[in-house]
Amino acid sequence: MKTNFLKLSFICSAVFALALTSCSNDDDVSNPADLCSNGILDAGEEGVDCGGTCSNSCPDAATNLTGELTEDRTLDPSLDYVLTNSFSVASGVTLTIPAGTKITANVQTGTETNTYIVVQKGGKIDVQGTEANPVIMTSTNATPGDWGGLVILGDATTTKGVDATAEVGDFKYGGTNDTDNSGSIQYLIINYAGASINADSQYNGLTLYAVGSGTTVENVAMLNGTDDGVEFFGGTVSATNMYMENNEDDSIDWTEGWNGTLTNGYIVHTIEDFSTVMEGDGDNNNPKFVNITAISTVGGTALQFKKESGGTITGLSLSGYDTSLDFPQDGSLSNVQIDGADANPSLTYIASPTVDVALFAWVNSSIAIENSVLSGTVSSDMTLDANVPYFLENALSVESGVTLTIPAGTMITAKVEAGTETNTYIVVQKGGKIDIQGTEANPVVMTSANQTPGDWGGLVILGDATTTKGVDATAEVGDFKYGGSNDADDSGSISYLVINYAGASINADSQYNGLTLYAVGSGTTIANVAMLNGTDDGVEFFGGTVSATNMYMENNEDDAIDWTEGWNGTLTNGYISHTIEGFSTVMEGDGDNNNPKFVNITAVSTVGGTALQFKKESGGIITGLSLIGYTTILDFPQGGAFANVQIEGADADPSLSYDDAATVDVATFAWAK
Repeated sequence: MKTNFLKLSFICSAVFALALTSCSNDDDVSNPADLCSNGILDAGEEGVDCGGTCSNSCPDAATNLTGELTEDRTLDPSLDYVLTNSFSVASGVTLTIPAGTKITANVQTGTETNTYIVVQKGGKIDVQGTEANPVIMTSTNATPGDWGGLVILGDATTTKGVDATAEVGDFKYGGTNDTDNSGSIQYLIINYAGASINADSQYNGLTLYAVGSGTTVENVAMLNGTDDGVEFFGGTVSATNMYMENNEDDSIDWTEGWNGTLTNGYIVHTIEDFSTVMEGDGDNNNPKFVNITAISTVGGTALQFKKESGGTITGLSLSGYDTSLDFPQDGSLSNVQIDGADANPSLTYIASPTVDVALFAWVNSSIAIENSVLSGTVSSDMTLDANVPYFLENALSVESGVTLTIPAGTMITAKVEAGTETNTYIVVQKGGKIDIQGTEANPVVMTSANQTPGDWGGLVILGDATTTKGVDATAEVGDFKYGGSNDADDSGSISYLVINYAGASINADSQYNGLTLYAVGSGTTIANVAMLNGTDDGVEFFGGTVSATNMYMENNEDDAIDWTEGWNGTLTNGYISHTIEGFSTVMEGDGDNNNPKFVNITAVSTVGGTALQFKKESGGIITGLSLIGYTTILDFPQGGAFANVQIEGADADPSLSYDDAATVDVATFAWAK
C-alpha cells in the first residue's frame, strides 16, 4: 500500500503543471475552505484535506489510517498513526499492531461515527502489546464519545442468524463456526470511544459481533467511553483480564446469546449517574463470569438483566452501588447464578476484592480507588478515607490515647468465614476515642459481607465511668477492661451510624451486640444510630453515664435496648421495629436500678412479643411511651417492684397497654434505610 501511494504522488507531481485535474476535483482553488473538507487531494493541498492552503496539519500518508486494508500490514511502533474516518480490515487480511504502537483518532464535530477500526468477517487483527508497552487507541480531543473504537466481526453463532447486519456500519456478521478465529488482542488500551449514532445505536470501546472462541482477548482496558466498555453480540469468544473505567453506559454488555467466559474483570465508576457493571439482554446462553470486582464512588446499579437474560457468576465483589441487581422485565432470578445460588436482589454482594487492581498497573490510570483491610491495633491517630471501601478482618482495636476518625460516607464491611464471627469486631479501648462523622445524607455504615444476622461483633466501646462491677472490670466479651470513677469520661462522638448484621454469639450467656457500651461516660456523644438485623441486642449499656439521642432498632433478635450494672444515662427518641416472629423485646433492664431515663420511645411489632422487661430490681423513668402490637406489655420475671418503673409519672401497670399515638416519627430515620 505504501509503494502504491508513493507512485501516485510521483505521477501527480510530474504532470501537476500540465493537468491539475488529474488529482483534483476542479473546484475553485480561490476558495480553499471548500477544498479543505471534501475528502479529495486538491490543488493547494499537501494531502487529503490538509496542509498547504488548509489550516490543519497533514499526516504522512504512511501513518494515515483510512479506507480499506486489502493486504496484510504490520504497523511500525516508532510512528504515530492517525485514524481519519474508518479503517477496515478486509476478509482474508491481517492487521498486525506491535507493542508500543499508538493510534490516535483525529475527529471533528460530526465525524465521530465515521471514525473507527473494523475487522470484517474473515479478517484478523493481531494486537501484540505487552505489559511494559501496551498498544494505545485514543483520540486527539481526549473527549468521551470521540470515535467508534474497535469493532470485530466474526463467523460464530448468534441468535440473529447468518450474515446478520450490525447496528453500526451495516456490517455483516454471524455464521456457524463457533471456533472462528478473528485474531489476537494482548495489552490494548481503548480510550474516549463510544460515538453515538442515534438514541438506540452506539459504538463501544470494544465491540465483538459473533466473534468465535478461536480469538484471543487478554489484558484489555476500556476507559472514558460514552457507551459500553465491551459489548458481545452473540459469539463464543472469551476474555481474560479486562479493566473498565468510567464507561457511561454498561461496562460489560452482552446480547444475542453470547456464551463465552470473562475472567478477571475490574470495573471503576466515579462519574455520577453512569455506573452499571453488567447488562445482559435477550436469550440466556449462560455466559460465565469468573472474578468480577466493581467499585463505585457514586452509587448506581451494578448488575442488570433484561428479558430472560442471565449468566453464571463466581467471585463477585461489589462495593458502593445503590442497587445490586435489577430485573426490569421481571426475568427469573434463577437465570442468574451468583456464587452457586439464585441471584438475590436483597443482597449487596459486598465482599473483599476478587481481582487485585495492581493487575492493571500497566493501564496507568489516574484514578486510584483502594480497598483497605482493617485489623490489628490502631496505635496512633488514624483517619479513614470515605472513598476507600474498608474490609474488617478479625478485630480492630483502638488503643488508649488514640482516636479513630471515620468520615461521612465511609463503609466498613466485616469479612467473616465460619468460626471467625466472634473474632471480628471494632473495639475502642478504655482511654481511646472514636469520632464517627456521618451525616443524614451520608451515614457511616458498618455491615458484613455475608449479610447474615450474627455475622460479626459490632462496635464495642470501653470507658472509665462508674459501673456496679467496679474499676477495671472484665467485659463478657474479649476480656477487655472497663470502668473507673470518671463519670464525665469522653470516648468520642458518634453521629449517623448504621450497624448491620452484628450480634455474634460467644456462648449461651455471652454475645456481642450491635453497639456495646461498657462504662462509657457522659462526655461521649451518641446521636442518630441505627442497629439492624442483629442476633442479640441492638444497644447494651454496661453501667456508665452516657446518653444517646435518636436511635433506630429493627429486628434485633434479643432486646432492642438492654442495660445493666447501674447505667444511669438518658435515651431520647427511640424507634423500635419488630417483624421477626419470636424476637421482640423493646427493653430489658437488669440488676441495680440507677434510674436511667427514656424520653419518647415508640415501638411497633407485627409479631406480638414482650415489650418491656425488668429483671431483679431494675427500673427507670419513661415518658412519651407508645407500644403497638405487643402481646405482653410489662414483664417482671423476678417480681421486682412496679414502683421501680415510672411510666408517664406513675408506677408501671401491667394492665395498661400504653398504646398512645407514636411519639417518634419513623420518617426521622429514613437515612438508616
